[in-house]
Amino acid sequence: MPVQRAAAHASFAYDTAVVGLGYVGLPTALALHDSGLRVLGLDVSDARIADIRAGRADLLAADRQRVASALTTDAADESGGAFVLTSDASLLPEAETVLVCVPTPIDEHLAPDLTALRAACRTAVEHAVPGQTLVLTSTTYVGCTRDLLVGPLRDRGFEVGVDIFVAFAPERIDPGNDRHVQQQVPRVVGGVTPECVKRAAALLEHCAGSVHAVSSVEAAEMTKLYENTFRAVNISMANEFADISRGLGLDITEVITAAATKPYGFMPFFPGPGVGGHCIPCDPHYLLWQLRGDRVSSPLIETAMTLVAGRPTKVVQRVVEVLAERETCIVGARVLIRGVAYKPGVADVRESPALEIIERLRRAGARVWFADELVDTVRVGGVEMTSVAEPGSMDWDLVIVHTLHPGADVSWLSNVPAVLDTTYRLGELTHRSVL
Repeated sequence: MPVQRAAAHASFAYDTAVVGLGYVGLPTALALHDSGLRVLGLDVSDARIADIRAGRADLLAADRQRVASALTTDAADESGGAFVLTSDASLLPEAETVLVCVPTPIDEHLAPDLTALRAACRTAVEHAVPGQTLVLTSTTYVGCTRDLLVGPLRDRGFEVGVDIFVAFAPERIDPGNDRHVQQQVPRVVGGVTPECVKRAAALLEHCAGSVHAVSSVEAAEMTKLYENTFRAVNISMANEFADISRGLGLDITEVITAAATKPYGFMPFFPGPGVGGHCIPCDPHYLLWQLRGDRVSSPLIETAMTLVAGRPTKVVQRVVEVLAERETCIVGARVLIRGVAYKPGVADVRESPALEIIERLRRAGARVWFADELVDTVRVGGVEMTSVAEPGSMDWDLVIVHTLHPGADVSWLSNVPAVLDTTYRLGELTHRSVL
């Protein structure tokens, strides 16, 4: 459908539309609303919207209160509402700025799964009108913004930078962490033209500590890939040092804490059972996928990601070793996973190492349960599991401490015959083992 050049909107009903109301989109929409903007929240899932309205969305307690307040305030807002949730994409032309905030996972072959991103960008392009600014925030490969937004908009007859504006501004949200609130974290933005940067920055200033402009959308895309690849490489090194330290009889947590006293040239990363969530285990593969297509090797990143992916297997190997030290066979052993969320403070199990650990333990013949106060059920290998309500009242051959949520009571672990502490944070337990 060709664009009508003469129909540039004189005004919009909404200052911004946020496409995708997940772990990134919903907090972003709330932050923009808190700054006084009129916000349209769009999600393809009516169930997700119902969960948000009912207060069932996985958010910090403060954010749940913000949702309730925004919806209550706007229900009585005779001006039409400044915080509207919908699954109706036909409302997008009423928004001056459109932010695309959808997941970008990887598939079983470690290749980018662009299904949700392609659909969201296609929807944004189909409903684009003159005067709008489209901002992609989802982590992806270098060149994606031009492939999924700029090219299709030009095919519709738009002149990007003149009658419509496009930018990339990678999200920087740390789910479950109230120490780095979105409104205090700087945002990077790259645009197709300087005017694109200017318009995107004008919006992002409402929900960021500051805005750092770069020379292109590609530079902004690479910035996000660099950030999370940096973390993956350093986590894999921390894990390797943990293995080395155990062999030398040293406490890796003590070593890292000591090294972190250096005020320059060092940043502490701590070992664990693996990495989960939507960033570290996924984002570097977008870069590796692109490099493979260009026949370019990246041995450091490839090795780091291989080590990251292999960490859950090492957990299972250690379980076998620890049980053997107690003359207990893995076959038939009663094993509890303490915490299955991918990180403390969230109910998110996406890419959680715990799921692979459970599956591998089952294959080895163990009987496996889990206990997590934030996660009621998980599905592993087609089998649904329910969290154990009172793990301290049951008999276990071994407990794997995978995730410790803030304020969690784990005093009952002192009565467990064997504990494998993959968090490295329970040094007071005299009978614990580490990876």
